[in-house]
Amino acid sequence: MAFISRSKPHQWTKARVFLSLSGSSHSSLLSSSRLLTSTIELTENPPQNPETHSPDTKGRPPLRERFQRGKRQTHEKLEDTICRMMDNREWTTRLQNSIRDLVPEWDHSLVYNVLHGARKLDHALQFFRWSERSGLIRHDRDTHMKMIEMLGQGQKLNHARCILLDMPEKGVPWDEDMFEVLIESYGKAGIVQESVKIFQKMKELGVERTVKSYDTLFKVILRRGRYMMAKRYFNKMVSEGVEPTRHTYNLMLWGFFLCLKLETALRFYDDMISRGIKPDVVTYNTMINGYCRFKKMDEAEKLFVEMKGKNIEPSVVSYTTMIKGYVAVDRVDDGLRIFEEMRSFGIEANATTYSTLLPGLCDAGKMVEAKNVLKNMMAKHIAPNDNSIFLKLLVSQSKAGDMAAATEVLKAMATLNVPAEAGHYGVLIENQCKANAYNRAIKLLDILVEKEIILRHQDTLEMEPSAYNPIIEYLCNNGQTSKAEVLFRQLMKRGVQDQDALNNLIRGHAKEGNPDSSYEILKIMSRRGVSREANAYELLIKSYMSKGEPGDAKTALDSMIEDGHVPDSSLFRSVIESLFEDGRVQTASRVMMIMIDKNVGIEENMDLVAKILEALLMRGHVEEALGRIDLLNQNGHTADVDRLLSVLSEKGKTIAALKLLDFGLERDLSLEFSSYDKVLDALLGAGKTLNAYSVLCKIMGKGSVTDWKSCDELIKSLNQEGNTKQADVLSRMIKKGQGSKKDKKEDDVSL
Repeated sequence: MAFISRSKPHQWTKARVFLSLSGSSHSSLLSSSRLLTSTIELTENPPQNPETHSPDTKGRPPLRERFQRGKRQTHEKLEDTICRMMDNREWTTRLQNSIRDLVPEWDHSLVYNVLHGARKLDHALQFFRWSERSGLIRHDRDTHMKMIEMLGQGQKLNHARCILLDMPEKGVPWDEDMFEVLIESYGKAGIVQESVKIFQKMKELGVERTVKSYDTLFKVILRRGRYMMAKRYFNKMVSEGVEPTRHTYNLMLWGFFLCLKLETALRFYDDMISRGIKPDVVTYNTMINGYCRFKKMDEAEKLFVEMKGKNIEPSVVSYTTMIKGYVAVDRVDDGLRIFEEMRSFGIEANATTYSTLLPGLCDAGKMVEAKNVLKNMMAKHIAPNDNSIFLKLLVSQSKAGDMAAATEVLKAMATLNVPAEAGHYGVLIENQCKANAYNRAIKLLDILVEKEIILRHQDTLEMEPSAYNPIIEYLCNNGQTSKAEVLFRQLMKRGVQDQDALNNLIRGHAKEGNPDSSYEILKIMSRRGVSREANAYELLIKSYMSKGEPGDAKTALDSMIEDGHVPDSSLFRSVIESLFEDGRVQTASRVMMIMIDKNVGIEENMDLVAKILEALLMRGHVEEALGRIDLLNQNGHTADVDRLLSVLSEKGKTIAALKLLDFGLERDLSLEFSSYDKVLDALLGAGKTLNAYSVLCKIMGKGSVTDWKSCDELIKSLNQEGNTKQADVLSRMIKKGQGSKKDKKEDDVSL
């Protein structure tokens, strides 16, 4: 921590040359002594001509001085060397010895300058105490004062208090200035009671309290709103015979207005006049500011006129205070008039003046006047105290529809060396988009992204969603999604995870045929817990299918369903068809299963369902096909099993046909007799007599009667294969069935 105050010149004394050095002495002492001795000799004895310096050199060429290579050494002051050592090293005994060996003779100016240049307050305090305890020096009034000031600024107030109160023990007298510094330091730290105690202790210790210490106390207690205490101590000051000055009254007026005590302030003002103390420009400024706080502009105007009538020239503070008051009561025209009057008298407006007037003009909608004031500020190259004024100007000019003037605000910021933040660009981009001036918005965006303004962590004005969402949407809809993504990735580094922007990026990449980029955005959203829209998923899936990547389309479809979105019938059909045409029958079957489970578009897609079931059965995935048929039945839909049995029988897929027929019989599906016959014919033709026998038994066991013409042929084949028992059972079942059929026929005739 650096403490700024006046530095004292160090008084150098002539260095002493030691004729003998102990073996334990540091080499630095020897080198310092040699350096000092050499310097003094060169100063006292200027260099002589080499030809006349010694008779031995006569007739020889003059010797050339040799310089060492490298950087030329710069001899710094002793106090600077000590400060550098204290700054770079910890306070240890070794450092103390180094400082002790370095200093040939101690004096107060050296100590004062070391304290002044110390960057670490702790080291300065340790140096102060060590130098005295070691017997190197006895501190005087100035070094004590310097240390107390530094400790007060660093809010090490207990140390400052101890040093102050210990001064008499060292033979150093107190003075009022030291107590004044301590009172003010406690006040700045917010410890008003301690300030009061120190002030009271001055009397106990016999330190005279003049109007200076009273003024310091008034400032401390009024800053904390203790106006009653201030009144008591003012009365005490007067009773002690201490006359208040103009500065005292100025402080009291300032404090009472700060505490919003108008009547008290007016009484003290009258008391000041009655004592014959003439108000100065500070008094009038304080009174005018107080009236403005209470929005009493008529009284403020009277004082302003009175001040000019007494030939007290108003300052820039006077005019700025009046402008502030007028703006506060919505009398911006009067504020502008006062501003022009100030300029006409040659009084230059300062940053506070512009910071006061410009927001008022913006709120009043006087954008032409605001534009002119901004130009004046640029011409004077005065930057306002509050950079939010530029944001207000940008918003107001944009709201007024003057985008050219709004752009000029950005140029004014560059002229005044005020860094434009992302929020400033955001206002312009948002309003350029509203005006359909997208090309201008894109130019601003290019600057914003190229300079990485969004990533500046010191900035506080961030880009709003209303600014970046319109431009991102436009870029994504017009083939510039990559540029939009660069912008949003910078925003994400600042913690932004806007749902609309991310979904627009997915749509944009999908439309441009970059589904992989879309899916990357999708994964980012998933990791960050940002919800994804169904429309974004649909475009991503269609983009994958258009590029001939049905597998990735299916992955995106799965993600869509996991997020709670239900694809429509056409999207299901598109994905299933793409997978089926790509030869991924089982994958298509899984998507079909999801469609059936969600009960979406089954009836309109039954033709596709039939194709997949047939393909599964033809490829031997019978169990999977049967599972899909069962799921259809559970959801109230029926597959065309008869057609499937017919196709399988015709193409010789007897095992698949057998399992499907068994499934139908177990589930009591309504099947045509011709389907039985086709399966039995296929089994018999393939020589699978036992399978045919088993199926036929099941059919007849269910009570279904079939007129299969090949029954005799099956019995014959069973006998030939040695399965006589099965042939005999089948014959009896057939005869029994025929008898039942004959009885049924006779019953029909009799009826």
